[in-house]
Amino acid sequence: MRSSYKQLGKYIKQVNIRNKDLSVSLLQGININKEFMPSVANINGTDLSKYKVVSKNCFAYNPMHVGRDEMLPISLLLSHDKVMVSPAYTVFAVIDEEELLPEYLMMWCRRPEFDRNAWFTTDSSVRGGFSWDAFCEMQLPVPSIEKQREIVSEYNVILNRIQHNKQLNKKLDTTVQTIYKQWFEDLKFPDYEHVDFVDSSSTKFSAIPKGWDIITLGMLCSKIGSGSTPRGGKSNYKEFGISLVRSLNVFDYNFSFKNLAFIDEIQAKKLENVQLEKNDILINITGVSVARCCVVPKDILPARVNQHVMIIRPKQEVEIPFYIVCSLCSSDSKARLLGLSDGGSTRQAITKSDIEDFEILLPTEKLRKRFNKNMSCIFRFKNELIVQNQYLNDLLELLLANIASIKVNGLAL
Repeated sequence: MRSSYKQLGKYIKQVNIRNKDLSVSLLQGININKEFMPSVANINGTDLSKYKVVSKNCFAYNPMHVGRDEMLPISLLLSHDKVMVSPAYTVFAVIDEEELLPEYLMMWCRRPEFDRNAWFTTDSSVRGGFSWDAFCEMQLPVPSIEKQREIVSEYNVILNRIQHNKQLNKKLDTTVQTIYKQWFEDLKFPDYEHVDFVDSSSTKFSAIPKGWDIITLGMLCSKIGSGSTPRGGKSNYKEFGISLVRSLNVFDYNFSFKNLAFIDEIQAKKLENVQLEKNDILINITGVSVARCCVVPKDILPARVNQHVMIIRPKQEVEIPFYIVCSLCSSDSKARLLGLSDGGSTRQAITKSDIEDFEILLPTEKLRKRFNKNMSCIFRFKNELIVQNQYLNDLLELLLANIASIKVNGLAL
């Protein structure tokens, strides 16, 4: 019953503490994931004494651009004792934590319906601001404090598992990088005794180990090419269907299932020439994510790619997809792909010919197959962690959705 909802203003109060003594030095902002993050603002010459202080268990939100972005950047501070935020932010605290648990309120603020309500009540300014009065008028169910703690505990169990998987995945990334560096940069590969070098005609590699070769990706691959966005763009994306990989899905060593788009059979047929296969390599070729690279996970197949992602398909007889990924993700390859200059500027696009002509070292067949076999085990485990996190995130969304149906004083809402 909606009548059992309570106005938020009954439980919260504004906090307006300024950093007058400059005792707080950590400046934070809030990202679209509703988390505190290091601020990217240029504060040279800024009077930080006017900035607002956020203490642990207090909230802050940015009231600007809610109308434009259709979401309210809000977060609860748990990771630090104190931080400072822009004077434009609104800072508040829960009045009585025995009536409303801050973590429970933050869960409510993560619901898509919360953002839709905030967007609906923005003012008429160009930026679409969100006032404190409008925030206080928002409503939410407030069950007993025991029930709130139970809900938060369930949420944190899932959230902690997600964080654990992310940390483990990062360690696996480090392991992959370390093994690649030891084997193919430091030349401390298995059965290492002595390496004889031979001169190379390449301008990129002056000398290489005996038995190795320098080869372009075009010679190693049976396919290199990018796709396109179906006519109509995002408006024609489906809830389910054939996966459409975009640049925001491709990260170094990892594929992100978040925001994976889907298209229907008719749209997919138009992109049949960029149909993904097992062990294909994905590389971003435009924008700020240019040169990020990973192996396609089998869980997204059947799939296509859009114009911002290039398929690199090694020949079957070569059997080195993981070696190629590790090579492309190495610092040397990144520098060559991005065309780093002395001034630090980078290119914002990679062409098909850039990929085809890109040179990498090709170790002996025995060594590269041994490396690829070891990496396939690690990458399989990494993929399992990513898929597991996708299911856990779905479970979090379900838990957040179910808050609206909890019982207050014996009444289902």
